[in-house]
Amino acid sequence: MDDTLVECGRVGNGQDDYSGKHRKHGVNIQAVTGPACELLWYSPALPGRTADITAARTHNIVTTCERLKIPALADKGYQGAGGTFATPVNKHRNRELTVKEKSVNRAHARLRSPDERAFARLKAWRIFRKARLSPNKLTSMVNAVLTLEKQR
Repeated sequence: MDDTLVECGRVGNGQDDYSGKHRKHGVNIQAVTGPACELLWYSPALPGRTADITAARTHNIVTTCERLKIPALADKGYQGAGGTFATPVNKHRNRELTVKEKSVNRAHARLRSPDERAFARLKAWRIFRKARLSPNKLTSMVNAVLTLEKQR
């Protein structure tokens, strides 16, 4: 489980599409990937300012994984999701991570590497690097790319 910001042109006042984290206008795309780097599902586009956990809850990903008892590996943006979501251990302000916590984070990152490779394949599509179209049309573009990726 992961998400990405697909950069796009500014439409209207563009306040909803501006991501403060990336300092760009775009839309938030959630994706579910399988263990063999295959793209299983992309979400409809949400405004770029939408946080990772909020987007996952909006698309009912958290409740679906919990109901079906599907374990999900996610990054730190999904902390607090609960259910079957596993996230890395956060470093606290006044304390370093222990050796055990560091090894857990390394193992988590190793298991999430297929997810990152799947997103690299998504970003290989030129339309997702700098879309010159309305954010409203990016959902249909995502569906088209998912169809093409499944035919590979």
